[in-house]
Amino acid sequence: METTPPDLAALRDALPAGALVEDPDRMAGYRWDRAHDPGAGVPLAVVRATCTADVQAAVRYAAAHGVPVVPRGAGSGLSGGASAVDGCLVVATERMRAIEVDPVTRTAVVEPGLLNAEVKAAAAEHGLWYPPDPSSYEICSIGGNVATNAGGLCCVKYGVTTDYVLGLTVVLADGTAVELGGPRLKDVAGLSLTKLFVGSEGVLGIITRVVLRLVPAQRPPSTLVATFPTLDGATDAVLAITRRMRPSMLELMDRVTINAVEDETRMGLDRTAEAMLVIQTDEPAEHAALEVAEITADCEAHGAVEVFATDDVAVGEAFVVARRMAIPAMERKGSLLLEDVGVPLPELGALVRGIAEISRDRAVTIAVIAHAGDGNTHPLIVFDAADPDESARAQAAYGEVMRLAIRLGGTITGEHGVGRLKRPWLADYLGPDALELNRRVKAALDPQGILNPGALL
Repeated sequence: METTPPDLAALRDALPAGALVEDPDRMAGYRWDRAHDPGAGVPLAVVRATCTADVQAAVRYAAAHGVPVVPRGAGSGLSGGASAVDGCLVVATERMRAIEVDPVTRTAVVEPGLLNAEVKAAAAEHGLWYPPDPSSYEICSIGGNVATNAGGLCCVKYGVTTDYVLGLTVVLADGTAVELGGPRLKDVAGLSLTKLFVGSEGVLGIITRVVLRLVPAQRPPSTLVATFPTLDGATDAVLAITRRMRPSMLELMDRVTINAVEDETRMGLDRTAEAMLVIQTDEPAEHAALEVAEITADCEAHGAVEVFATDDVAVGEAFVVARRMAIPAMERKGSLLLEDVGVPLPELGALVRGIAEISRDRAVTIAVIAHAGDGNTHPLIVFDAADPDESARAQAAYGEVMRLAIRLGGTITGEHGVGRLKRPWLADYLGPDALELNRRVKAALDPQGILNPGALL
C-alpha cells in the first residue's frame, strides 16, 4: 500500500461530474453502517457510482495505487461489513437504481442501489412477488441483500436471497466486469460462480447488476398470535409446528422485546408473557383454516395462555409490523450489540435458555427475537456505552453467545454476515481447513487484498 495518499485527479477525470466525494464532512456519512463499528476509518474518497463503468474506474484506480476498496449499499448492515478503513475508496452503489421486470420469464434485472421494498413494489405491478423480506426491507438495498445473503421473516417457507439470484454482474479486483448466470431457472454449465459471490460481503467483487427470480403473488395470509408463560413452551411449540407444517412465517419475541415494542406501539401486547409467536399461513383458504386449527392445538398443548387468529390481512399485518419494530424499539433502550446466531431447530430451546443464562451471568439485558421456524435468532445485547464496565460485560456476552451457538452445532451468522464485528469468531466456527479454503479463494480473486479488507476474513 502507498504511504502517502495518491493524487485523485485521474480518478476524478474518469468519473461523471459529482461522482467523487472528497469533502470530509460529506464523507463522514459513509464511514459506518448500522452496526456503528467503533473502529471505522476515514476514507480517502467516496465514489458515488452511477453505473458499472464507474465501479470499474474506481477499482482500476485502486488496484493501480494499492488503495483499499469498501463497497457500500444502503448502509443498513448490522455486522460492520461496510465500515470504512483508513485511506480507502468507499464505492457506494446507492445511485444505481434501475429495474426492469419481465413478467414472461418472471425475472427482474435490478441494479444494487434499489431498495428491497422497491423491488417488491415493481414486481407487484405485474402480479408477481419477490419473497426475501429482511425486517429492514424498507431501507435495505438489493446489493446489500445479495452481499450478505439476507433472509427475513418469510424465509422459513420461501428461502433466502440466494434462492432468488439467477445472475450477477460483478466487478473483480482488477476492474474486469464479469457476467454470471442469467434469466434461466436451470443452468449447470461451469462452476456455480454466481452462488460464490452471493454472501461474499464484497471481499471477492462488487455487484453492479442482479437478475432476480420472481414468483406469483402471495395469497393473503391468515395470522395467528400465541403468548406463552415460558420460553420453553414457545420453543417446544415451534418444534411441534415445524414437525408437520410449513408456515409462511414463524417468529418469536421474548418478554424484553414484547415490552419494548409495546412501549412504542401501545397495541395491547401482553407485557407479562415470556414469549410471543407470530405465525402466518398463506395456503388456500380451506387448507389455511385447517393449518391454523392445528397450529392453535400445538400452541395450546405447550401452554399458550392466549391464541388469537385472524383472516383480516390488516390486523395480521399489524402484528407483523410489531415484530419488525423489535430492533428499532430496542435501540431506544441503549446501545446495541446485534447478534445473528442460528442453530439446528432441535437446539433452539437450548440456545434461548443459554442466552438467558449469559444475560444473568453478565448482568446485561439481552432481548431475543427469532426467525424461529428456521432456528435463526437475533439476541440484542443492550448496554450503556458510557459505562466502561457494562460495555465490557456486553462485549463478553457477545462472544459467549457465539461460542454457545457453535457448541450447539450452529452458526455465528445466519443472515447478517460476518462483517468486521464477528470476524474474531470465524476461525472457531469454520475450523482451520475450511478457513484456509476461504483464504485461497480470496487470494485467487483478489491477490492484492484490496477488496473490503478486514471484512469476513
